[in-house]
Amino acid sequence: MATDYDAPRKSDEEMSEDSIEELKNRRNDKNSGKVDEDEVEAAESFELPGADLSHEELTVRVLPRQSDEFTCASCFLVRHRSQLAEEKNGMAYCVDCAG
Repeated sequence: MATDYDAPRKSDEEMSEDSIEELKNRRNDKNSGKVDEDEVEAAESFELPGADLSHEELTVRVLPRQSDEFTCASCFLVRHRSQLAEEKNGMAYCVDCAG
């Protein structure tokens, strides 16, 4: 809701009177809580620019394991050797998972 900082300021008493009147009006308005539009239908009707990626092709090049890397046995992330916290039973664990 926008605030008009140039408008005359109301006292706390005037503000409470206004808000009570607003609440009374809203209670009398039975349609104020209803939403006419289905959000799912509205979202399906929107067409975002560049959203159709059917003509695009994804190319991924997988690199072999480097000598200074390891894969954490807990989180399965490839980490640098400086992140190695411990090795148990031949399994390497990073500092995030070991701590």
